[in-house]
Amino acid sequence: MTTSPEQKFDKGTIPSVSIDGVKIRTLRETQKLTQLYIASVVGVTTDTISRWENNRYPTIKRDNAEKLAGALDVPLDEIIRAGEPEEEVEPVPVEQPVMEPARRPGWLLPLLLVLLSAIGGLGAFFLLQDVPPATTRFLPRNAVPGSIIPVQLKISRNVSGNKGLIVKEQLPAGWKLVQASPAPSGPAAAEEVKWLIPAGEGTVTISYTVRAPDRPTTNIPDHFSGRVGFPDGGITRSVTTEGDTAITINGCHWADVNCDGKIDDNEIMPAYYLTDDMKGLGLNWKTIEAIWNAKGYTWNGEKREFVME
Repeated sequence: MTTSPEQKFDKGTIPSVSIDGVKIRTLRETQKLTQLYIASVVGVTTDTISRWENNRYPTIKRDNAEKLAGALDVPLDEIIRAGEPEEEVEPVPVEQPVMEPARRPGWLLPLLLVLLSAIGGLGAFFLLQDVPPATTRFLPRNAVPGSIIPVQLKISRNVSGNKGLIVKEQLPAGWKLVQASPAPSGPAAAEEVKWLIPAGEGTVTISYTVRAPDRPTTNIPDHFSGRVGFPDGGITRSVTTEGDTAITINGCHWADVNCDGKIDDNEIMPAYYLTDDMKGLGLNWKTIEAIWNAKGYTWNGEKREFVME
């Protein structure tokens, strides 16, 4: 065996893409999606989404870009900056000896070909199967007693697009459904609400409002849960709804995301888009706007009202 050192590169490179922040913002606002919703789907903060939209980070990891495109329900090419190819993080050179190739048995190549063929056939089989639906819930973190709270579900239907879905939401004890679009399938039984979603392709949005229990404030969160059922052969399978699950009745308005006693400029726009998207479902925009225009607010538990500063 002979060894002579030469430069070889480690294959562990991290692919990245150059994104178009203006196009991303336009797509999000056109679909009336909040930065909070996009951030929850991608798995980053709202500050990161804001920086992407303002081209503060023009190049991001490809896997984040793919999640971002999925949240916006567009192909990846739609948000990549025109005329700029994908980039890769520069690999670190590693010194390795060059070794003479070992002699392989004559039967090894035919065996490898058979195995590759079998793996390829198995992969094609799974690709032909229906992809389970993916559902994400947007839920505010805070609420005041007896207030009306917005909730949204974003449902990506399966690839085949030829089967309906059963959506079920389990509300915490004491929470009551106010209104929903589309309307639920039948009256809500106790804290469970159901929808039948027809067959089709693309993303479906369910918007609904609920009233919080009129009880003293606490630091203990209430939890929402849900599942989406889909036919698979002769049975109905289900997947758990992802996204936000916890909300606390703590005396903070639902649009006051960080519960600091005011609605700032970063919080007012997501609240505006969500309220406009859920128009007619009982949300009070005038109160949100009044808190935004004030220096701050407090919740008067005795009078059941917001007091502006």
